[in-house]
Amino acid sequence: MKNTIHNTIQIDKEHTAHFHHHHENDKIHVDYKYKQDLYEVKTLCIRPQSGLSGDMLLCGLASLLQITDEELNNIVKSVGLEILDNVVKIAPRFVHGIQGMSAVVNLPHEHCHRTNAEIQSIIEKSSLTEKAKQYAKDTFNLLAKAEAIVHGKKMEEVCFHEVGALDSILDICVVCALFDKLQIENFICGALPLADGIIQCAHGFIPSPAPAVLQLLENVPVCAFTGKGETITPTAIALLKALKADFGLWPSMKIEKSILVYGSKVFENAPNGSIFALGQAL
Repeated sequence: MKNTIHNTIQIDKEHTAHFHHHHENDKIHVDYKYKQDLYEVKTLCIRPQSGLSGDMLLCGLASLLQITDEELNNIVKSVGLEILDNVVKIAPRFVHGIQGMSAVVNLPHEHCHRTNAEIQSIIEKSSLTEKAKQYAKDTFNLLAKAEAIVHGKKMEEVCFHEVGALDSILDICVVCALFDKLQIENFICGALPLADGIIQCAHGFIPSPAPAVLQLLENVPVCAFTGKGETITPTAIALLKALKADFGLWPSMKIEKSILVYGSKVFENAPNGSIFALGQAL
């Protein structure tokens, strides 16, 4: 007579192993049952063909989530600054006859300079999730460190000026909230395109890439771009680093959603738009 002992053990949250021990021949047969989602690693891939900015990241993530303008504004409200209410919408945009999406941002003018410590306090007091708060804090710390080196100051002396401060708070906090909402497990970004040119900013005319961008580009792969002028903003690079993006080629993935995102600038004789793709790793 054959005696069989059936045992089930929990290996971890995703694995269950069933052991069948047959005394007759002292052999143990093991059958593993895996939950279907064990291998489903949520993957975000960005191919920054014409560059990246904070508002492009905001637009891309919001479009992948397919949220309404009202839902997007509720996320903006969670930052806790009334002045940002209803300042951003996602809308279709055509460049050279090709449709993509773009963030339409209308920020009010504010006579206010904010230090990194003040912005950190705004983030801490906000209604963002704890993970989104940490992403946003890390992003601003990276920005403040880069600006401090560029201007020969201490981090605590760095000020984010007027509209630039509001724009950064909007882009960074909302992008971090959207990224957390997407629950991304694998984040891949292509090499960042750089171009020569001239950038006009609060300090006058500076060469492209901007000094703060160069500080943040340490250990980041870059490639040449055929256009002229600014392609990558400091906010975008700081966000990529804070969100732990890996840089490389297209990953093996099953694409479930994709979107072409345009920034505010149109480059002549060069590709425009950056691709955002969401899916499962293979």
